Amino acid sequence: MRKILASIIPLFILTLGLTGCVSQREKMIKEGYPPAYADGYQDGCSSGNNAGGSLFYVFKKNIKSYSNDINYQKGWDDGFRQCKARQKALQRQYQTTIEQQRLIEEKRHNKKVEDKDLLKGIDTSGLENLK
Repeated sequence: MRKILASIIPLFILTLGLTGCVSQREKMIKEGYPPAYADGYQDGCSSGNNAGGSLFYVFKKNIKSYSNDINYQKGWDDGFRQCKARQKALQRQYQTTIEQQRLIEEKRHNKKVEDKDLLKGIDTSGLENLK
């Protein structure tokens, strides 16, 4: 289990590092997106991450803005779709890493059993003197 965590933690840290210090909303506004779109994207992204399996995000949607502001609506839809897909990809990556680690451990175990079986019936009592 410790080895599995050791292989997942770097991916988690990398994910956090990619978020940077500037908020997604601020970055989008600097790039020329309308504030309502950026707000919608931010809420949609949180919701998409949650729907994609992350426990670190919550579902967020300003129903009034979604119903009355096309920029918020488009931003929310885009954020939801993109962040859900990204989160699903991360979840698949984590599962693949865990499965690869399980297979490595299984292979090591099988090798030990195989090596032990090869020595059955062989007198190894004299090998202690080789140290």
